[in-house]
Amino acid sequence: MEALNLTEDELDALIERAESGRLADGDVDTIKAMINAVKVLSRAVSDKASSIKKLLAMVFGPKTEKKDKVLKNRPPGTRNQDKSTTIKGHGRRAADDFTGADRQSVTHGDLKHKDTCPECLKGIVYRLKKPGRVICFTGQVPVTATVYELEKLRCNLCGMVFTAKAPENRTGRDYDASALAMIAILKYGCGFPWSRLEKLQESFGIPLPATTQWDKSETAADLIYPVFRELAYQAAQGEVFHNDDTTMKILSLMKENKDRTAGERTGIFTTGIISRFDDGRQIALFYTGRNHAGENISDLYRKRDAGRPAPLQMCDALSRNISEAFKAILCNCLTHARRNFVDEIDNFPDEAAYVIEMLAEVYCIDARTKEQKMSPDQRLVYHKKHSGPLMTELEAWLNRQTDENLVEPNSGLGKAITYMKNHWAKLTRFLEIPGAPLDNNICEQSLKRCIQHRKNSLFYRTEHGAFIGDMFMSLIHTCRLMRINPLDYLVTLIQNSSALFKDPSKWLPWNYKDNAL
Repeated sequence: MEALNLTEDELDALIERAESGRLADGDVDTIKAMINAVKVLSRAVSDKASSIKKLLAMVFGPKTEKKDKVLKNRPPGTRNQDKSTTIKGHGRRAADDFTGADRQSVTHGDLKHKDTCPECLKGIVYRLKKPGRVICFTGQVPVTATVYELEKLRCNLCGMVFTAKAPENRTGRDYDASALAMIAILKYGCGFPWSRLEKLQESFGIPLPATTQWDKSETAADLIYPVFRELAYQAAQGEVFHNDDTTMKILSLMKENKDRTAGERTGIFTTGIISRFDDGRQIALFYTGRNHAGENISDLYRKRDAGRPAPLQMCDALSRNISEAFKAILCNCLTHARRNFVDEIDNFPDEAAYVIEMLAEVYCIDARTKEQKMSPDQRLVYHKKHSGPLMTELEAWLNRQTDENLVEPNSGLGKAITYMKNHWAKLTRFLEIPGAPLDNNICEQSLKRCIQHRKNSLFYRTEHGAFIGDMFMSLIHTCRLMRINPLDYLVTLIQNSSALFKDPSKWLPWNYKDNAL
């Protein structure tokens, strides 16, 4: 586009000629050039607004991408959506949810089962199956301590001193399995920096220096690391893999970057991998270093038993998330495609809302398959019947936008449509293959543990420290996925370290209770 240089007087003269209907030679070309300039400027402003929105989401985190929030300023959609799968609001938790709480039975004093009713003096009272419940909460320091003051007796003749023995013959400063496990969970499971825990413990009169916390975490890791390797082997046998990565800092590698030549990789990443099985098992693995997600999942694939069928791999469309060495059926994340339209809701409200509402129906259908606990084959049939027509309609709409030039290809909406069309087959695997997931949300949620650690603790000092962090995060998050108490699990591993080294396959989250002493 040629530069258009007009003075203020020339612009005023052009406006006067346009109002009077007497345009001079060249005025039409000038007006066209001005209109094109406005279009380009408008698109640039829209793209900038979307970029700023994305930047704010990266720095502060997105507020929400839920449909009702994204479309809050729009009238209700006209599409017939099934509201039966609406997620219930937050409220009180049922007493049965407190699986880790101590439980005490409280009985009547004099009144017993099958006694005469003290009210009417005629009937018989019977014990109900469901008792009444009162829940009492107490607070305590994360890591507590007991000081044993050992009595000392000395002979007045020979001077021999006799010191009483501590319980279980403990000596010096003894950290039991629960203390080691709690330190690791606070750090790697909750993102609690050691310096913050040090100050908290100090304020309660139970000092726990940051250096001691690291030392004890390393001690615990030395006792249980074979389980991490076994967990990776088991994960390699999964039916569905989810993978993604995020940036991380390792000071020792950052120092090496100064000496690396041009073209050598300087980035540092944490890869999250979720391996899922048809029997309900889910395994989380984390790897931190210079490798991308595709390289890490390729290394994991080498542990896979020969002869097993190719698994499904769910990730976004970035090339670094895949590897030619990892022979899998590739699926792309529908949420990533949807997010491109969420970013454009302010610039193209009608078009973006159409896509968001259409995909919301598909997710409602998928939620019903989970509620009804359908098998992978049943789920596929159900999606083909109910989601298939929706996705066909959406595909036709996407094609119409580009074929009929209804959208500017370089606009944010145009790019969102192009992305979805280019990856359509991989975005719709759930209509072709049993068990294919819709999105990579489970992996993105797991990576929040690493991001939380990065925000609070900022970095790992060495690759060894990163390995220990990856190990504990993998074990802790696997427990959460399997709804297992991570404290109980880590305590059991530490207490049974000798047996664990002999056969780590017996000490995984889903079978450790069968082998615990």
